[in-house]
Amino acid sequence: MKVFISGKLYDEEEASISVFDHGLLYGDGVFEGIRIYNKRIFLLEEHIDRLFNSAKAIALEIPSTKDELCKNIIDTCKANDMDNGYIRLVITRGKGTLGLNPYLCNKPEIIIITAKIQLYPEELYKNGLKIVTVGTVRNHPEAINPRIKSLNYLNNVLAKIEAINAGCLECIMLNHKGEVCEASGDNIFVVCDNIVKTPPINSGALVGLTRNKVLELASLNKYKISEETISRYDLYTADEVFLTGTAAEIISVVEIDKRKIGSGKPGLITKELSTLYSDYAKDSGISFV
Repeated sequence: MKVFISGKLYDEEEASISVFDHGLLYGDGVFEGIRIYNKRIFLLEEHIDRLFNSAKAIALEIPSTKDELCKNIIDTCKANDMDNGYIRLVITRGKGTLGLNPYLCNKPEIIIITAKIQLYPEELYKNGLKIVTVGTVRNHPEAINPRIKSLNYLNNVLAKIEAINAGCLECIMLNHKGEVCEASGDNIFVVCDNIVKTPPINSGALVGLTRNKVLELASLNKYKISEETISRYDLYTADEVFLTGTAAEIISVVEIDKRKIGSGKPGLITKELSTLYSDYAKDSGISFV
């Protein structure tokens, strides 16, 4: 496997950055996870736009134009001959000192990794997830704004630890107001009375690109959609609940905090949206054949 680091492709075993890189020392950087379907890079321009917005928000100047970065990604995919898989695009602050001052860092590092990925076992896509609400609260928007897809994912890691300790693979995180925010790595949706609902961006959730595409596809296919505040009560009494994310795609949730959701099986609307999303994803994107 070839890994791109700041202008050059390296064999996986030789790919490295400095131990003084602030991305390693402080989680100082931004990233994107991007999918490859049928030798097509899905939502590449949208991912690059979000990456540059995240970088701007933390005063990190990416040493590349958007077009150059897209070309680097395409070249890395070609070098690894990926039909279907996952791209991890990382921008670190670069090599600096052991102090916090980011302005003492050298040129930021651009890292592009491609790999196979399957976030959940196949049977869970068929039967649905059982998850729990955790005590780890999502970062306050005025601390680290969740719209910034930063390398500092400790908030999410702590939530994931709670989920795993409870015997689950995923969880629900609440915001500082006690409202449903998102999962540890995915956005969350509920279906109630045939309306597809998800928490608004100001709830503290990441502006998920899969989330946005699901809302678009649902609307185009005549489903009513709503971005509104959601409580745990709304989850427990929903007809259907599902999660969305680049790696997860769409996966049903059939139990939350020991409460059965709907029939206890993946719902019809979740299945229909999953099919719509899958069909769209596999025929879209920038080809690198």
